[in-house]
Amino acid sequence: MAFATTGIGAPAAVFFPLSLQSSATTSKSLYLLPSSYLAHPSSTSSLSRYRYRKKKTTHVPKYSSRQNDEISRGELIWRATKLPIYSVAMVPLTVGSSAAYLETGMFFSKRYFALLVSSILIITWLNLSNDVYDFDTGVDKDKKESVVNILGSRSVTHSAAKTSFFIGLIGLIWASVQSGDIRTFLLLTFAIFCGYVYQCPPFRLSYRGLGEPLCFAAFGPFATTAFYFSQGGKIFSSEVFQLPITGRVLSAALFVGITTSLILFCSHFHQIEGDQAVGKISPLVRFGTETGSKVVKVSVTTLYSLLFVFVFTRILPPITAFLCASTIPLGKLVLNFVEQNHNDKIKIFTAKYYCVRLHAAFGVALATSFVFARTRILL
Repeated sequence: MAFATTGIGAPAAVFFPLSLQSSATTSKSLYLLPSSYLAHPSSTSSLSRYRYRKKKTTHVPKYSSRQNDEISRGELIWRATKLPIYSVAMVPLTVGSSAAYLETGMFFSKRYFALLVSSILIITWLNLSNDVYDFDTGVDKDKKESVVNILGSRSVTHSAAKTSFFIGLIGLIWASVQSGDIRTFLLLTFAIFCGYVYQCPPFRLSYRGLGEPLCFAAFGPFATTAFYFSQGGKIFSSEVFQLPITGRVLSAALFVGITTSLILFCSHFHQIEGDQAVGKISPLVRFGTETGSKVVKVSVTTLYSLLFVFVFTRILPPITAFLCASTIPLGKLVLNFVEQNHNDKIKIFTAKYYCVRLHAAFGVALATSFVFARTRILL
C-alpha cells in the first residue's frame, strides 16, 4: 500500500578544474593561470608543475556529494525509516473515515486506530521488501540509506518485512469483520495486491514504469474507499448498515490517489542513473526530467482544478474548496521547486518531501472539511 533533506550543490572547488578541463585551447585557459605564469610564460618547469597539480585536482569522484559522502549515520537512519512517507497510511484512512462520518455522523475509533496501526505495518512491509528486492537487482548497491545496507543483512530485513505484513494483515481482517462489510476486505486486498505486483518478483511492474498507476489505484479508489466502508457495517447489534458509494467518496479517493502518486513520481528524479543501470524503466527514464517537471505541473494544476469543479457541481461541500485551497501555496512550492531543480540530482532529492507535505496538508484539509460540513461548522 505504499510506495517514498535538503540537498547541497557540489563544492565550489570542483568547478575550477572543470573549467580548465573544458578549455578548448591553451589561450582560452591562460586567464585561469596565476599571474606569475603569465609574466614568465617561458618558465616551462613551473607550468609543468601547475599542469601536474591541475591533473590531480580535476579528478572528481562520480558520486562526490553530500548526499552520498557526507551524510551522518543519524540522517541515513532517518532516510531509511522514511517516517514522512507514513502519511500515506494516515491520509487515505482519515479521508475515508471522515467521508463516512459526513454520511452517517458516526465514527468508530477502535476500527480507525486498528486500521491505522495495520496500515503502517503494511507500508513497513512494502518499504522493507522494496529495499530487499532493489538490493537483489543491484539498483540499491550504492544507496547508503537502504535498510539492507544499513543493517548489513538481507535476511534480517526480509524477515522483518514479512513479520510486519502478517501482523498488519491480522489487523485488517479484524477491522473488516467488525465492519460486517465484505467490500472493506476485498478493496484492501486489491490495494495490497497492487503493492505486491509493484515491487515483488516475478512481477516487479515498477521496473516497467507502471508504479504510478498502481500507486494511484492502491491508495485512491481501493484504500480510501475501503476505509470509508470500514466505518459502516455493524452500527447497532441488531442492524447492519452498508454505506453507499457516493460522488463525495469517489472524488476524495481521486484526490488521495493523485497526491500519493505525485510522491512516487518525484522520487524518481534523482535516481535516473541508477535505474538505467539495472534496466528499470521509470517514467523519468522514459521521457527525461524536463518533461517530468511538466507532468508535475499538470498534476498539481489538475488537482486544484478538479477541486473547484467538484465544489461547483455540488459533489463536495463548499467548505472543502475553502480549506483545500489553503494548500495552494504548497502546491505552488512543489511545482516551482521541480521546475527549477529537475536537472540537479542533489537538490531534486527534496522534491518528494515537498510532495509529502502537500499530500498530508491536502488530505487533512479534505477530511476536516467533511467533519465541518457534517457538524455545520462554518468558517
